[in-house]
Amino acid sequence: MGVLTVRKYGDPALRRRAAPVTEVTPEIRRMIADLVDTMYDEVGIGLAAPQVGIALRIIVASDESGREARALVNPVIAAHGGEATAEEGCLSLPGIFAPVTRAAWVRVEARDEEGRPVSIDARGLFARVLQHEMDHLDGVLFIDRLDPVARDRIKRKIKREGFPADSHRAFAL
Repeated sequence: MGVLTVRKYGDPALRRRAAPVTEVTPEIRRMIADLVDTMYDEVGIGLAAPQVGIALRIIVASDESGREARALVNPVIAAHGGEATAEEGCLSLPGIFAPVTRAAWVRVEARDEEGRPVSIDARGLFARVLQHEMDHLDGVLFIDRLDPVARDRIKRKIKREGFPADSHRAFAL
């Protein structure tokens, strides 16, 4: 297993739509293990394959306790409801945080690391993590969900100041 390099805002890999996984192979399982190692090394609670330059529809996410990382291959939101606004950050935008409105609950259907079908009903932080990571699979960053004024302010700040040197250890999705 290994720790991979998380791509930062501005890297074109973050804006590409990821391809579906056709079969869960030993190579895919190794990628999943590397994603989990990287997520924990970065002190994150979720990570999508495109964030490390892998253009496949794979995410890993921890539950609210942060202990059990789950891998989801080709995840889709089958149902959702409600609305909740909370602050989000992202390993690909270190040190940047902003309030984002998302569904309060989701039902996600996917395949696990063995290729078996799974269905997850999630609320609260876990629902937010799943939605955030699934956005990455479509080349969407959390700042894209902000109003244009807030988004442009953040983009200008990044261009002017870059990312804080020690921010990669901040709690982020």
